[in-house]
Amino acid sequence: MEVKLDPWGSSQIEDYSKLFEEFGISRFEEILPEIEDPHPYMRRRIIFGHRDYDVVLRAMKAHRPFAVMSGFMPSGRAHFGHMMVMNEIIWHQKHGADAFVAIANMEAHAVRGISWHRCRELGINDYILSLIALGFEPTGHIYFQSENYRMRDLAFELAAETNFSEVSAIYGFSGETSIGHMESVMAQSADILHPQLPDYGGPKPVVVPVGSDQDAHMRLTRDLAYRMRKFLVEQREGYISIRGKAAGPDLIRAAADALIDSGYRIKQYSEHIDLFDGESADRIDEIIREVEVKNGEFGFIPPASIYHRFMTGLTGGKMSSSRPESHIALTEDPDEAASKIMKAITGGKQSLAEQRRYGGEPERCAVYEFLLFHLAEDDRELEELYGECRSGRQMCGSCKKIAAARIREFLREHQSARRDAVHRLKEFGLKL
Repeated sequence: MEVKLDPWGSSQIEDYSKLFEEFGISRFEEILPEIEDPHPYMRRRIIFGHRDYDVVLRAMKAHRPFAVMSGFMPSGRAHFGHMMVMNEIIWHQKHGADAFVAIANMEAHAVRGISWHRCRELGINDYILSLIALGFEPTGHIYFQSENYRMRDLAFELAAETNFSEVSAIYGFSGETSIGHMESVMAQSADILHPQLPDYGGPKPVVVPVGSDQDAHMRLTRDLAYRMRKFLVEQREGYISIRGKAAGPDLIRAAADALIDSGYRIKQYSEHIDLFDGESADRIDEIIREVEVKNGEFGFIPPASIYHRFMTGLTGGKMSSSRPESHIALTEDPDEAASKIMKAITGGKQSLAEQRRYGGEPERCAVYEFLLFHLAEDDRELEELYGECRSGRQMCGSCKKIAAARIREFLREHQSARRDAVHRLKEFGLKL
C-alpha cells in the first residue's frame, strides 16, 4: 500500500477532528491562502484551527488596530513548548499587533502554591528574558497579574457576570476549591479582554495563541465578552435589529441618535431599534459599540484564538514542565540538551533491517518534531527528511545528530541573547 508523504504530519491533526466537529473550531488551512507572510507554524499545519481569526486578519490587512495576547504560568522552567507561544506573539507584533504578555503569578500562587518571590524570579529569569531574546519589542506590554490593577478591576466586573456552577462545570471545581483559585480563572479572562479597555485604545480584535486544551476557557471568555455588551445587533430578513438586551432608555436613545446622525433610517421602540437601510450588521455593530463605550460600557469584541498542536515529549506523550526528562528548557545546558535529543524516543523500527524494509514514522517521532517545529527553516529539507525516513533510507541516528547539533547551536545563541536581554529589562518597565 502506498503511503502518502505528508511532512506536516496531518494524520496527527485528525486526532483533533472532534474540536472541529463538536466545538465549532474552524480549520486554519481554509484561511491560510489569505495570509501573505504566514509563520512556519501556519504553513506546516502546526497551527491547525482557529476561532474568528478572519476578523483579526481583516484588521491586519487594513492596518487597523488589533492585538495579540497570551500568558505563561511561572510554575517551572520555560521550554520549547512555551517558545511556540512566544514566537506566535512576536510574529503578530511584527505584523502590527499591540502585544500583551501576562505572567500568571496569581494563578501560580493560588493553584500551585508557588511563593510570590519565586513567581517573580521564574517569570523574569525564565520567561521574560527568553521572550525578549526571541524578539519581543518594548512597544508591547509585559506584566505580572498581581500588579495589573486595570486587569484586576475588570476581573471583578467579569466575576459579577459569572456564577459558581458555571465555572465549576468548566473547571471541575468542588467545595474544596479555594476562592483564590476561582479568582485566578476570572483573572485569565480579564487578561484576554483587557487589551480592549480605553487605556489601550478601546475595542479591537484580539487573538490568543493557545493549545487546544485551553478552548473551554476561550469559550467562557467569548461568552463573557457577549454578556458585557448592552446591545445585540442581528441581521433579520430585510432589516437589522438592534436589541437592548441590557440597555436602559437613555442608552437606547443614545444609540438611536447615533444611527440618525450617521444618516440611517430607523424605527425606535422602547427596548429595540429597527434599521432598514441595507447596511451590513457588522458596520452597525461598530456604531453601537462606540455608543456603549462613550457611555461608560465596555463594548467588547469576542476574542479570537488560534490553536497549535502540542509537541511530543522526548520520552513520548505530551511535553510537560513537571517532567524535566520530557522537555528541553530554554536555559538548559546546550550539551545536556543535545544529549537528551540523542536519547529521545523516535518513530523508527526496532532494528536497522526493519527500518530499511518498512521505513520509519516521522509523525510519531519527537526528534522529527523538533526539526519541524523549531530547527529547520527550509520546508524542502523537511519534505526530504520525511520522505527519506518513510522510505527507510534515513536512519534515526542521522536525524538525531542533525537535531542535536542544531539545538546545541540554537541554545548557545539564545542564551547569549538572554544575557543581553537582562540589560534591556528597563525598556519594558521591569527589573530583576
